Amino acid sequence: MTTRPARRTRRTTRTLQAAGVGAAALLALSACSSSDGDSGSSDAKKPSGSSSSKLSGTVTVFAAASLKESFTALGQEFEKAHPGTKVTFSFGGSDSLAASITGGAPADVFAAASPKTMAIVTDKGDATGTPATFVRNQLEIATLPGNPHKVASLKDLTKSGLKVVLCDKTVPCGAAAQKALDASKLKLTPVSYEQDVKSALTKVELKEADAAVVYKTDVKAGGDKVEGVEFPESAGAINDYPIALLKDAPNAAAAKAFIELVRSAEGQKVLTEAGFLKPTS
Repeated sequence: MTTRPARRTRRTTRTLQAAGVGAAALLALSACSSSDGDSGSSDAKKPSGSSSSKLSGTVTVFAAASLKESFTALGQEFEKAHPGTKVTFSFGGSDSLAASITGGAPADVFAAASPKTMAIVTDKGDATGTPATFVRNQLEIATLPGNPHKVASLKDLTKSGLKVVLCDKTVPCGAAAQKALDASKLKLTPVSYEQDVKSALTKVELKEADAAVVYKTDVKAGGDKVEGVEFPESAGAINDYPIALLKDAPNAAAAKAFIELVRSAEGQKVLTEAGFLKPTS
């Protein structure tokens, strides 16, 4: 008679112990879940490099001189879309900009006027990923308003006494001009070689030259200060413009977002309105 209560007591004790172990296990599991949840929540709050994160700081863009007007407009749009950001530009000849980048100049984005000048940077391992062609550009002859010297073709630039300016052959616009001249078997001795396309255009605007071989975009940007003359040989010397994120970009997240804007429908609209051609692919 006395053994049954004892067995019940032992069974009850074992049941309570088991319940205690189960409760402890549930508490431990709950604590782990809570800890994991907190960690995930904390990670979710951390800023990432994606475009959805809030961007801030300065984006430094090195860009070909011919991009000055359109990129300046896109920079302003970028700052409006991302309060707290600032886009600063360094415009110039693509070869000089590339040399500055490989020399250690701090920058986030490089937009070149030719694959050859972009290669100066990529060959040194100073760009991240593969550069993307975002626009193309075609040459045009810029003359004085009213075209007083009646320039109608590329061959007309070889006329005796005509003061013609070209971009330096190391600059994309100069290399393209030389390609067109070579294809036409024409020899032209300019009064000066300029280090970027804007400098070549300025010579005509200031009436220091009668004509210059520049891009269509530059003639358009020149407004009534110059007049454009198209020539068929330019179709064989169209330049692709690649853009790339730089390897040691101080503000990579914002730099990626700026490149996305340039390549977006909105960016393409600004660029095509400036006279650029859309990429072939």
